[in-house]
Amino acid sequence: MKIDFPHKQSAHCENGVVANLMRFQGYDFDEPMVFGIGSGIFFSYFPFIKMNGIPVTSYRILPGAIFKRFTRRIGIKIESHTYSSKEKAMAELDVMLDKGIPVGMLSSVFYLTYLPDAYRFHFNAHNIVVYGKEGNDYLVSDPVMDYVTTIASEDLIRARFAMGVPAPKGKMYYPIELPGEYNLEQAIWLGIKRAGFDIAEIPIPIFGAKGMRYMAKTLRTWPEKLGSKKSIQYLGNVVRMQEEIGTGGAGFRFIYAAFLDKASKIVQNDELYDLSKQLTATGDKWRDFAYHAGRICKSRKSDLLSFAELSDIIMQCADEETRIFGRLYQIAKEHDKRFVYS
Repeated sequence: MKIDFPHKQSAHCENGVVANLMRFQGYDFDEPMVFGIGSGIFFSYFPFIKMNGIPVTSYRILPGAIFKRFTRRIGIKIESHTYSSKEKAMAELDVMLDKGIPVGMLSSVFYLTYLPDAYRFHFNAHNIVVYGKEGNDYLVSDPVMDYVTTIASEDLIRARFAMGVPAPKGKMYYPIELPGEYNLEQAIWLGIKRAGFDIAEIPIPIFGAKGMRYMAKTLRTWPEKLGSKKSIQYLGNVVRMQEEIGTGGAGFRFIYAAFLDKASKIVQNDELYDLSKQLTATGDKWRDFAYHAGRICKSRKSDLLSFAELSDIIMQCADEETRIFGRLYQIAKEHDKRFVYS
């Protein structure tokens, strides 16, 4: 069971899996276009939901949502399954591979034995493609790697059924029906409209730019409320989620800016190009925050920025993204009126 699969490395796993699966089907979508049409950019801060005693921060939408949004807007029907039985999950995987169909799946990074030990940690929402089997080994296209690799059957089972939150539950997914034609311009504007709403317009205070401001305000108080050790742990987790889980805060801004750049040419709208440059500058500010926060976590020297100054950087990012994505939302709403939806 071996499929000629067009592996290509990407910055973020779900974008890469979708782009590679589409490329296998003859659709040439790169990572920024998948991310943009799939409205992958987001922000959320959950002070009341904690992992290992630390509030959860995320810079993207829920795992799997990019794939669902992208395929819906392009007109692709997908099949998705989770399993309670490991045996059934592996048997159905083998059936798909026998049919010559590569599948995307969720996995735990910790059990992906082909990764260096330093990169393996308990994160259960990593997307990979399994595209074949040789003996007891499965052939894997992992978008974060620049080459294809293999994993033993028993290790893949552990990765697919790791315990924790979220539990992968053996999830696998694949396209089952593809359109002969699709409206790329409409898909682009729909993607922009949703992203604009999610960052600038969403009313819930823990999401989007409002969530950034909420986190910035609480971050300012961490040293006094939590003490030195715990405030460093909280700050370290914010940076880790930004820079290590996928591509995080700054990286997602750069990918989305690349999408706007490409989209501006497709839909012939120069303002999208201007906004892409502004978003790149915002991404640079997120990187500045991560740099200074990382120095605090490592050394705690007196010449470093204070938590209040870090809070100010995030507030600046929130203000700029409110303006950028608010404008994107308004532009997309105007163009949305041109399309008729069935």
